[in-house]
Amino acid sequence: MKKRLIYKLELKVVFNIFITFILSTLTTAVIYIMCKLFLAIGIVGSQLFSKVIYKAMQYVDFTKIIIALWIIIFISYSHLLLYKKIKYFVEVDEHMEAIAQGKIAEKIPEQPKAELGKIAKNMNEIIEKLNKSIEEERRAEQTKYELITNVSHDLRTPLTSILGYLELIDNDKYKDEVTLRYYVNIAYEKSKRLNTLIDDLFQYTIMRNSTLKLNKELINVIELLNQVVLEFNPQFRKKNIECRTYFSEDKLLIVADAVKVARAFENLITNGINYGSGTEYIDICTRKENNSAVIEVINYGEPIPSIDVPFIFERFYRVEKSRSEFAGGSGLGLAITKSIIELHEGEIFVESNYERTVFIIKLPLVS
Repeated sequence: MKKRLIYKLELKVVFNIFITFILSTLTTAVIYIMCKLFLAIGIVGSQLFSKVIYKAMQYVDFTKIIIALWIIIFISYSHLLLYKKIKYFVEVDEHMEAIAQGKIAEKIPEQPKAELGKIAKNMNEIIEKLNKSIEEERRAEQTKYELITNVSHDLRTPLTSILGYLELIDNDKYKDEVTLRYYVNIAYEKSKRLNTLIDDLFQYTIMRNSTLKLNKELINVIELLNQVVLEFNPQFRKKNIECRTYFSEDKLLIVADAVKVARAFENLITNGINYGSGTEYIDICTRKENNSAVIEVINYGEPIPSIDVPFIFERFYRVEKSRSEFAGGSGLGLAITKSIIELHEGEIFVESNYERTVFIIKLPLVS
């Protein structure tokens, strides 16, 4: 407990009492003097008035009247000085009682100059944090519900197809070997998609785990990107996409988990290939900006609608759900990428217009 604050409040109380005492005494003295003058004028001007006053002084104790008057004035001044403070105290007490009953949406009115002003401010901060905690808990519950719903839907779709075609094969419901191969091929493709979904879900769960240990080492961002781009060459040729690299001359060294950072780059390139509809090029640029390595993955396909941009890194969010099955995306790729970047104390964001869509990653450089 802060003794200095206690002494300050005690001094303020004593000062208020002292001021009230002085004001009451001065007011009583002024009234007393005015009465004396009035009586003096009355006595000089009228013999009858002087006789009445003389008789009254024989029966009335004016000392007691003065004391009573002083007490009344003291109480009146005390009321004037303390009324607002007591009223504010009662108001704070009522709000505290409402909060205790669960009405945490109500905030306590703050009066910075009042003694309870700081307490009210602290209580409002506690209420705000409590409201945020409750909101985060609700959001977490909603997220769990959505996660289970989305996982169930996304896993059930390919699994239903696999079971359907395998049932046709098992019941010999095919005309010839060509049809049989066709059914097997569809089941195989659906199985690969199912495997991708399960793998991405597993990766996303791991990335969201705050206790995940990263195998960090000193890596060169440009060398890692070169390696990732080489692995994608077959897919670029298949999609008739040219990958252009514009790497800075700066040696961009970071301390990171190479496998996971490479996964983040792979997800962005895959996203550009699958969803950058109509793009002929995918550009990968690097540069040094202050103490950060900046990596940009750019495609020139259809833009992301502005309404979807704020949600693009959410799990299971797809800009165009009708294309998700065809593209083979799980809806977790960008969410995994964001988790990886944040685990490395970096940031990622997207800018999209009718000319290009660019994903920008910033990772801290080795100092």
